[in-house]
Amino acid sequence: MIETNQITKEIIDSAIKVHKKIGPGLLESVYETILMQELRDRQLKVVSQKYISFEYEGHIFKNAFKIDMLVEEAIIVEIKSLEKTLPVHSKQVLTYLKLMNLPVGLLLNFGAVLMKDGIIRVAN
Repeated sequence: MIETNQITKEIIDSAIKVHKKIGPGLLESVYETILMQELRDRQLKVVSQKYISFEYEGHIFKNAFKIDMLVEEAIIVEIKSLEKTLPVHSKQVLTYLKLMNLPVGLLLNFGAVLMKDGIIRVAN
């Protein structure tokens, strides 16, 4: 398996490439589809719109929530296309990480004027 920092670098590089070519203003689903292809072109395993089940105090909650992308079974990618993200968006990614017991997620806001300003790395 590829190391976490290398995976996040590939995701960020791909997001910047997509944003430079297409720009802000499209629906999240468009960015998700194109980013997924970019990542697959880089030989990364990507699953999109993945339903997640989790356990809480002995109870299993099947298909409790859906993440935008899971890359290499290790990194959650949440995609937004907003003028500005809110603190709740980062908290959402952190909660996903905790429930899935994963170390790192990326919140990518393709609505930002510059993609570098739309990247938030969230650590569990």
